[in-house]
Amino acid sequence: MSKYNWGVEHAVFAGATLATVVGAVTGRERVQRIAKPVIAPALAARVLRRRSDTHPADAALLLGALAAATVGDVFMIDPDDDARLVRGASAFAVMQVGYSALLLRRGARSTAPALLSRLAGWASAAGLLRSRATDVATPLTAYGALLGTTSTLSADPSLAPGAHVVANVPVPGHDRRSWLGVGGLLFTASDGLIVVRRLFIRGDRGRAAAEGVVLATYAAAQLLLVEGMLALGRRRVTGRA
Repeated sequence: MSKYNWGVEHAVFAGATLATVVGAVTGRERVQRIAKPVIAPALAARVLRRRSDTHPADAALLLGALAAATVGDVFMIDPDDDARLVRGASAFAVMQVGYSALLLRRGARSTAPALLSRLAGWASAAGLLRSRATDVATPLTAYGALLGTTSTLSADPSLAPGAHVVANVPVPGHDRRSWLGVGGLLFTASDGLIVVRRLFIRGDRGRAAAEGVVLATYAAAQLLLVEGMLALGRRRVTGRA
């Protein structure tokens, strides 16, 4: 694998993420409105800088997915507004389709352990939403299915040959392809916490803290997934080991 170097876009990404998390925890929405829409574009700049090492179709899928993520980030600045929540989930659904399409192009396939665990989590979240948040249950459940697809595909050990695998997920190491599985899990955890925050956390301080964790895990997931997919390189995977 070719060596990747950290660039200016990573500093921008880190600064935007930190400002967004602090803005959420301290209730400074204006800070979030400035910083949050920078997170995904910083990663898009990374894609553009590494495009010579990436298959053109993969780069296009990543850029389209990150554009959709930027739209979703803008809508999700106020997670307590149901209309904005649904619009944000719709934008992120487009992003998940792009990520899944790229992973499928690279030969990723669902493994039974990954599929079953994510199916169980999706069914549990869908049941909670159906019983306690009927207004947003249908769109969020549909989004959850797309997220589960990305998470399942990203956990395929064949994407990171040679990586150590624990609980059916490659352990992140020097090879950035091994970051994909944990990236998918963090995305699932982040969006799962959105459901927990909405249904079970009532105090303002607790909700603000939970939103900070949602945003931190979301940003980490995006970084791991994008870097992992960039590390897959230019050659299209045509078979499985």
